[in-house]
Amino acid sequence: MAAEKKIGILFVCMGNICRSPTAEAVFRHAVQQTKLEHLIECDSAGTHDYHIGEPPDERAQLAASRRGYDMSDLRGRQVSKQDFERFDHVLAMDRHNLALLRRQCPPQHAHKLSLYCDFHEEYAGQEVPDPYDGGAHDFEQVLDMTEQISASLLERLRRLSRV
Repeated sequence: MAAEKKIGILFVCMGNICRSPTAEAVFRHAVQQTKLEHLIECDSAGTHDYHIGEPPDERAQLAASRRGYDMSDLRGRQVSKQDFERFDHVLAMDRHNLALLRRQCPPQHAHKLSLYCDFHEEYAGQEVPDPYDGGAHDFEQVLDMTEQISASLLERLRRLSRV
């Protein structure tokens, strides 16, 4: 019997050093806590090439580590054409990056693109604010949002996939 294909989730922001790696770390933790890593995989990337190969922002890592999330193994990378093929859901942190993804995405994969916040009833239609130019509170706000949205996203995947 062939191994079941994992559900792939890609989180995307501009530089892949604040929001999208935070979303990846939080979601990965939720997947591990529910012991679903054999069925769900996730990654993160940026629409721009500003921080390729760099670890997440130190402030994002510090805020995440205080809540028990490890981001130390993550490195910035840019979205590639293969990502649209590989992942089932490509989730943008804001409308600007969603628009950039729509321009880059092959038409046959356009249905995979969504705004990340749309996976939570309270945040639907909103954007995850970019904390890069802000302070510690802004990174905490991103974590608050990603914890809630990740739980909702995981629950939706479980319902839809009977995971």
